[in-house]
Parts: sequence; structure tokens; C-alpha cells
Amino acid sequence: MQAALPDAESLSADLETTLLLYHSIEDSEWRIAKQTSDVTVWRKPSEIFSGYLYKAQGVVDGITNRIVDYIRPGPYRLEWDSLMTTMDIVQEFEQGCCMMRYTTAGQLWNIIAPREFVDFSYTTPHEDGLLSCGVSVEYGEVQPNCVRGFNHPCGWFCLPLKSNPDQSLLTGYIQTDLRGMLPRSAVDSAMASSLANFFTDLRKALKTKLNSSFQP
Repeated sequence: MQAALPDAESLSADLETTLLLYHSIEDSEWRIAKQTSDVTVWRKPSEIFSGYLYKAQGVVDGITNRIVDYIRPGPYRLEWDSLMTTMDIVQEFEQGCCMMRYTTAGQLWNIIAPREFVDFSYTTPHEDGLLSCGVSVEYGEVQPNCVRGFNHPCGWFCLPLKSNPDQSLLTGYIQTDLRGMLPRSAVDSAMASSLANFFTDLRKALKTKLNSSFQP
């Protein structure tokens, strides 16, 4: 029997409340998991499952609307996200909501096999920018040769820099249960690295798009 579609209105309200709570967590509660010259990834024990809640932050060239268009479900995401291999919009709702099914590539020499997710996604204004958030829902049959992962409430805050409106501060909160029989050390390494790579891939895609727009 097919699972019922989620209640978009109540789910989006709960998601926004949860992400605002994460965004207010004191700096002292986070521990650095990975740091590069332009991205910092922190983590803290999740209060929802046995893994970690990750926080990733960096400055990205571009206005908030353009950046979020590359992050939320849509035609751009598959073009640049090296981890995502397929994406389909299962259902569209009103007020910036949709439900999508997507798969991710294997990681760490395929120690972590490809994963499938079905997520409810919601994008809404926040301060002078945008919040794009999501959570997994139990819906549909799992595809062959995939493990069904589960994203607990997660999302991205994208706010314009006051010092430079052509740049944005992008802050993400991710807590993914990859499920399956996986060593905790492998999961932790993969999560921190994939979040840093997310920023690298996103910046490249935005720069390529900007350069192409100036071509005669």
C-alpha cells in the first residue's frame, strides 16, 4: 500500500522551527570536524539519532536567490553536485514545497554504497535571504541495489553579506542517517568531506554560469 503524501503545511512549519533552533545553537557546543581555507565544518551529537548534526559554513560569490536556485530541488542541482546521481520531483505542493527522490554515489571506495532518499523540501524567506530545508519521508519502494538513507531535519541559510551584497554567507545544517552496517569512522569522514566538497562544487558551478553569461 502506497504511503500517504505528507501534510506540506505542518511539515514546512515544523522544519522551519527546527532549523531556526539549530541556527541559534551556541558556538561553544560545536566541535570542528574539518576546516579548509574557505569552509569550516563543525559537528555535535544529534538529539534525534545516534549520529551527528553537522554545521558547514563559507562565503560564496553570488546573490542569495541565485545560490539557493542551485541548492534546492530543480534543474541546476544535478549539473554540479558530484555526490547526487539522480533526482526526480515526485510531487509539487504550494508555497515553495515539493517532494523529491534522489540517489547518491558510493563513497570511500564504495565502502559506503549508493544511497536513495525521498525528501520533503521547503524554501522560504529568512531575514534578507532564504532558508532552503528538508527532511526525509517514508514513501515508495526502495530502488534495487540501493540502501534507503534518511535525512533528519536539515537545511541551508543563505544571507547576503552586509559588507558585499554580491557575496552570501551560506550556512548548512545536515544530519543524515546513512543506515546499513557502516563503521562510524567511515560515516564521519565521508560526511565532513562531502560537506566541504559541496562548497567547492557549488562555487565552481556558479563561477562557470557567471562566466558563460558574459560570453558574446
